[in-house]
Amino acid sequence: MATIALFGGSGKIGRQVVALAHSRGHTIRALVHQHPIAGDYVTCITGSVAEGAACQEVVRGAEIVMQLATTKEDAATFFDVSLRGTFNILEACRFAGGVRQFLLLSGDAAQGIWFYPHPLPINEETPLAAYPGYYAFSKVMEETMTRQYAIQYGLPATILRSSWVFEGDDLLNHFSLLKNVNPTEPGHGFGEVPRDVLKLVESGQERIPVLVDGAGNPLTRHIVHMDDLIHAVACALDNEQALGRDYNIAAPEPFQYRQAANYLSAQLGIPTIDIPSPQYHSFSIDISRARRELGYAPVNDFRQMADRAIAARRTAR
Repeated sequence: MATIALFGGSGKIGRQVVALAHSRGHTIRALVHQHPIAGDYVTCITGSVAEGAACQEVVRGAEIVMQLATTKEDAATFFDVSLRGTFNILEACRFAGGVRQFLLLSGDAAQGIWFYPHPLPINEETPLAAYPGYYAFSKVMEETMTRQYAIQYGLPATILRSSWVFEGDDLLNHFSLLKNVNPTEPGHGFGEVPRDVLKLVESGQERIPVLVDGAGNPLTRHIVHMDDLIHAVACALDNEQALGRDYNIAAPEPFQYRQAANYLSAQLGIPTIDIPSPQYHSFSIDISRARRELGYAPVNDFRQMADRAIAARRTAR
């Protein structure tokens, strides 16, 4: 059993990681900034990743350090949390001694998904290239710092580069016209839409969107279910095979928007509508390295995720 120093443990993914670590009998020491972590099996230390001393206190004596702390499109916080925070955690690992794995949770935003053409499946050799915005930039910088600490100081690091994570009824929220015009985070919505589509939004008429490129062809993209991401974390955690490696983590296969929307339309009785999205590009993620080296075996394809999302929403009513 190991002592795990956890950063970002109160977030959407972090709570699941806490449960995983507890199920394995690990000792968990977590930094808590705003939101407490439930469970008397977690030792919580109050502070911020922007404070070097707080990071050192959490890391001291830990064998495994996990960096999940992040922010989205917030100019006021992304630097302190993602950049300064990751630097402080890496520095704490450097001087602590005894850290046998630093595990960074990154995202496919670091490889420029959606905004740049990717004619071939994106694998671990695809260069880092942030799309516009603070979040993608922060993922590139976190990965770059982690790789440099591995080179400079021999830090045994693992990077899990996750696709967009869905759980509960998240998928239905994404396939909702009313919820996705001009969202906060680039790439997670539909951006500028034609006037006829905007009129539907203004009048509260729901549609299931089919995102299409400039030629009217339905776009293809990759996502991942929370259960499969946590399975990937379980495969990589305290795994010597994973040291010094990075892994792309995604669903078993990508989905195409027209096929996906038609399936949801048949289940929900809501019409579909084409949304021109010439600024986006289809992409898929190659997960063969994670399958081969970690035993990663995701089970939630689009239909499985859609069925689970529908069931979750019906249960919540």
